[in-house]
Amino acid sequence: MYHSLGATRPTTGSATGLLEAPADTNTLVFQRCGWCSSAMYHRLLCPVCAGSDLRTERSEGTGTVRHATVVNRNTPAARNVSLVEMAEGFVVRGRVMGPAAGIHSGDRVRLATAKDPVRGEPVFQLLDEPYRAWI
Repeated sequence: MYHSLGATRPTTGSATGLLEAPADTNTLVFQRCGWCSSAMYHRLLCPVCAGSDLRTERSEGTGTVRHATVVNRNTPAARNVSLVEMAEGFVVRGRVMGPAAGIHSGDRVRLATAKDPVRGEPVFQLLDEPYRAWI
């Protein structure tokens, strides 16, 4: 490698080190583009403007289920996989606690754990679960 001054400067971080999970397991971090202010979850470049100036921010942890499906394959029991649109505007794939068939698009959820110990994806819980029987 060629360097103009003959010495290398240490880097302050890497793309993979920017989004390491915080010590608090109830904190979900995401990225916001410095150019177009789009919010995204774990990307190297902004999907809107292809910018690389991404800032890490903390999510407030509330969102809405946009798509939910039940998976019966490679698991001892049925589990759900959901796409959750967070209040900040980014979409994340995760699991919603509760009966797999009882999770529907439009349900409001709150973050329970930022990283599931088995699958490594966020786990959410329903906000309006007691009112489901009235709908």
